[in-house]
Amino acid sequence: MAEIRNFRSGEREGGGDSSAPRRLAAIIVGDIASYSHLMQLDEEGTHKRVKRIQRDLVEPSISEHEGRLVKTTGDGFIAIFDSPVEAVRCAIVIQQNLLGRNVPLPKHSRIEYRIGVNLGDVIVEPDDIYGDGVNIATRIEGLAEPGQVFISGAIYEQIKHKLVCGYEALGDRRVKNITDPVTIYRVLPDAQAVAGRRNRRETILILLLGVTSLVLASSVLWYLVQQPKAGAGRQVSVPSSTPVAPLTPTTPSLTQSQQSPEAPASSGVNAPTIVAKPSTPVPQAPHEPTPREPEMVPIPGGAFAMGSNDDPTERPIHQVTVRPFSIGKYPVTVREWNECAAAKACTVAAAGDDEAPAGNLSWTDARQYVTWLAKVTGKPYRLPSEAEWEYAARAGTQSKYWWGDRMMPGMAGCKDCEPSSSAAPVKVGNYPQNRFGLYDMGGTVDQWTDDCWHKNYQGAPTDGSPWITGDCTSRVIRSGSWKNDARYVRPSNRDSYDTGVRYPTHGLRVALGP
Repeated sequence: MAEIRNFRSGEREGGGDSSAPRRLAAIIVGDIASYSHLMQLDEEGTHKRVKRIQRDLVEPSISEHEGRLVKTTGDGFIAIFDSPVEAVRCAIVIQQNLLGRNVPLPKHSRIEYRIGVNLGDVIVEPDDIYGDGVNIATRIEGLAEPGQVFISGAIYEQIKHKLVCGYEALGDRRVKNITDPVTIYRVLPDAQAVAGRRNRRETILILLLGVTSLVLASSVLWYLVQQPKAGAGRQVSVPSSTPVAPLTPTTPSLTQSQQSPEAPASSGVNAPTIVAKPSTPVPQAPHEPTPREPEMVPIPGGAFAMGSNDDPTERPIHQVTVRPFSIGKYPVTVREWNECAAAKACTVAAAGDDEAPAGNLSWTDARQYVTWLAKVTGKPYRLPSEAEWEYAARAGTQSKYWWGDRMMPGMAGCKDCEPSSSAAPVKVGNYPQNRFGLYDMGGTVDQWTDDCWHKNYQGAPTDGSPWITGDCTSRVIRSGSWKNDARYVRPSNRDSYDTGVRYPTHGLRVALGP
């Protein structure tokens, strides 16, 4: 923790230059748990991993959520945001990404951040910020558990009805160098987790009620079992005036065909009426309804130059030959996705308009969908390979965008592709189709592919198949989204996310065949 003292410089005497501008900001403070221990285990390896996480995860996430990275240190970072909502979203994304990265690693070598978020008035300088707002965020981070996001009451009041997540109230805490207690909340990214965190007294009460009910039920059962035994030797006196029918032995009901052939057809005794029991129908397995299949477009095979010189990850440009296949005309919609969720084959439901693209899906979620779709239709649905996706997006062109080399308004759904950006993706098919008849192949929603992530195309397959060696904890995602700027909607643009991370802009498009 000593390495980050200067970084938490909000405590310096004097509070900074009085002429520096002040502003109200949401402040994120992050710090790596057990950093000194990790450095002792593997100094060079830990240093490289931390730098990679800061470069590939922390900095892009802050930028994506319209924040500003103030500074980083060996084991931490500080960032400020105009929006408390975007600040908390950023913190959640960082933690969920790290969770996905840590899954294959032994616990003792995992890099885990504690994150604190506060809203406060701060003094802003070009390379630092100062004030109680920073100090409180720092203290909140110190209270947080590894992998958790803790927020102040000030942040909670701003976001409590604006984010799809839960919150656990941790009460008021006294923190160092802060006069008043600070109200703390733990952020629960899964809103359903709120229901699982019952109050302890409520849980104990439910347990006691359950035990009491079990005891009462056992007592009643014992009483009913003992009753016949208690009256077995008793004789029942019947008034002499009451005619008594001869007693007949009690026998189980028989069907007519089961009666003994020696039994007389009729006797003077009122024989018990024999009723044939109806046959019990054999329960049938419920029939799974045929799902709404995505509309598919056949793509002719061919060769193309994959990649570009616009970004190091898109090099080298290389020739790829793709076999004929089919791909979804649109990204998978909310309506299509929720049929999988209703069938309990997909673990999360999609929100939004039925005809909008399904979002907030991880690569693992996307695989659940195509696996279910293939099973119930008997067709080989799958995720497209990265090469297939780019080939379909280019549709026979080699220009910067599928329509040409210059950005044109109204051609794609992205942050600066049209005069006004929306807070959510519009319905699929809202923008022009490319030459293959495909919609939203660039913008609107990010789309998962089957390929593992590689930082460039050195050694990439040339037959259009997915590249499934390398860093398979991260998978390639294409297209860009309504929240990205125009450079992301280029057919050659590529990015990666960890397989278990859900993010609002992440969706999918299915492929079929060849």
